[in-house]
Amino acid sequence: MTIDEATDTDWDGHTRGSREYRRLVAGLLLAGVATFAQLYSVQGILPLIASNLAITPSQSSLAVGCATVGVAVAVLPWSVVADRVGRVRAMSISIVTATVLGLVVPLSTSLPMLLTVRFVEGAALGGLPAIAIAYLSEEVHRRNTAVAAATYVSGTTLGGLLGRIVAGPVAEYTNWRIGTLTVSIIAAVAAIAFLRLAPAPRRALPARDGGPGLGKRVTTHLRDPGMRALFGQAFLLMGGFVTVYNYLGFRLEAAPFGLPQSLISLIFIAYLSGTVSSRVAGQLAGRFGRSAVLAGSTGVMIAGVALTIAHSLIVVLLGLVVFTMGFFAAHAIASGWTGHRATDGRAQAASLYNLFYYGGSSIVGWTGGVVYQAYGWSAMAAFVIALAVVAALWALVLRSPGAEAQSA
Repeated sequence: MTIDEATDTDWDGHTRGSREYRRLVAGLLLAGVATFAQLYSVQGILPLIASNLAITPSQSSLAVGCATVGVAVAVLPWSVVADRVGRVRAMSISIVTATVLGLVVPLSTSLPMLLTVRFVEGAALGGLPAIAIAYLSEEVHRRNTAVAAATYVSGTTLGGLLGRIVAGPVAEYTNWRIGTLTVSIIAAVAAIAFLRLAPAPRRALPARDGGPGLGKRVTTHLRDPGMRALFGQAFLLMGGFVTVYNYLGFRLEAAPFGLPQSLISLIFIAYLSGTVSSRVAGQLAGRFGRSAVLAGSTGVMIAGVALTIAHSLIVVLLGLVVFTMGFFAAHAIASGWTGHRATDGRAQAASLYNLFYYGGSSIVGWTGGVVYQAYGWSAMAAFVIALAVVAALWALVLRSPGAEAQSA
């Protein structure tokens, strides 16, 4: 990769099957692995952190929440950086910086220090989700962007899975610091692979003078009812998703289950179902339309979380798999649709989506913990179902002919 941006006005984008398309998709998949392995590496060991530091479950969840807050506040600034220096260059700076900070996390000697480093690490990680969808929307042919976006999302699921299932067992037999360090080393390898694979963009950088400013682009997106509906999906569905994964470990280590941490960490294998469903959702969207697939995916989420109320471990785990499939299918559709709907300021549209996405992770994820501590798992599951119902009703805005046409 020797250049970052080049003007090619007659070019329609990389088509599926081409060498550059494969490099772009593989690079973004590995970038998703590097980013989300680090972002959620502590989630699988929250009970160990809570026990070690003598804090409550909702307090321990701040180790996840501070990182996602960092992502949320950084996505818009990263979109400006991307417009200035180029998509690939900005993503490279983001991933390299975050990987270095990930190696610092295990050196934290107190909870305040841990939360501070995690916040800054999250801010660095914000560069990838802020830019990735805009990058592939500009570089991939329009008929292939749904599948490309779904493949990127599958990389984020693999990263989230890897971070959790590696950190958990390693932390149980050593400590949480060694667990997170191991994940950071793996993420560094994936980051290096991204740097070698990602093709230089062929689209010109957005005009820096004469076009609408950042505030105008952001305001335009926020005034669009369809965009607001997509941002609402991000906030509500991600908030519910993180709530379930933040606190299921606490439920499974208590009666009647009594599982050890090494087994609890394996629940994140359910992420593999999201890796599959996100790609399937992208393919189904081309046949049945994005709005239909989004609605169906949200319904699958509701069914899954309802199953987790059961007192049978097998049923709970089945519910988790179904819930995960539904969430990642919905996220793949909503995130890709955001890039399509934005005719101007794609980086800002993607950044706003991620601002609400990680805002939901932080705010709703913590609120769900308060509900769980006060009223138990069934009440928390009802809380998550309510969020999904509101998201589904809000998504009706996207079922209008004009909104659907913009997904073509």
